[in-house]
Amino acid sequence: MKLYDSKLAPNPRRVRMFMAEKGVSCENEQVDIVGGENLTDEFLAVSPRGLLPTLVLDDGTVLDESVAICRYLEETHPEPALLGTDPVNKAHVEARQRHMEFDGMLAAMDAFRNAFPGFRERGLGGSVGKVDAIPALADRGKASLLRWYAALDRDLAESQYIAGDSFSIADITALCTVDFAAGAARCPVPDECANVKRWHAEVSSRPSAGA
Repeated sequence: MKLYDSKLAPNPRRVRMFMAEKGVSCENEQVDIVGGENLTDEFLAVSPRGLLPTLVLDDGTVLDESVAICRYLEETHPEPALLGTDPVNKAHVEARQRHMEFDGMLAAMDAFRNAFPGFRERGLGGSVGKVDAIPALADRGKASLLRWYAALDRDLAESQYIAGDSFSIADITALCTVDFAAGAARCPVPDECANVKRWHAEVSSRPSAGA
């Protein structure tokens, strides 16, 4: 397998963490997103959408969505289970994972991409062509992140992890979102969100967090 990756972006980190939790490794090629390397003919020949991460399997199959890649890894390396253990738990983990994407990560992406000078004409990711950034969306993204932090803090008052008592892909997505929001999007966890801070310290201490 070969993973096309970027150390600067949160979605590739999700896959690296998932792989680390599974004890899986493969060939890794870094792609410079800021420099537009993901938009070159060479990379688009591999992944026409121009998005990272992209995993190429040994038989040439290309997977270019983070959760799809993680699903493949879960099916081929089922332990430890990171996508749930029984029908109800699997549904709950998937729901919480989607909450982290829609309510958190998309907001962080808006906050960053619409404020970063290097993406002034790349307001949307991938190979969609020139799309001007909208500064107002950066402000809206930060406001959405603050609402997400508050909701997450309430949820974590009642559970150790995002989807209950076990670490899962939902925690991976949430951690990558929080770290990206605090750094690139300049919207850290508010001091009053003590439960989020407790959870963040715990999951950040896992070896996979450094992947």
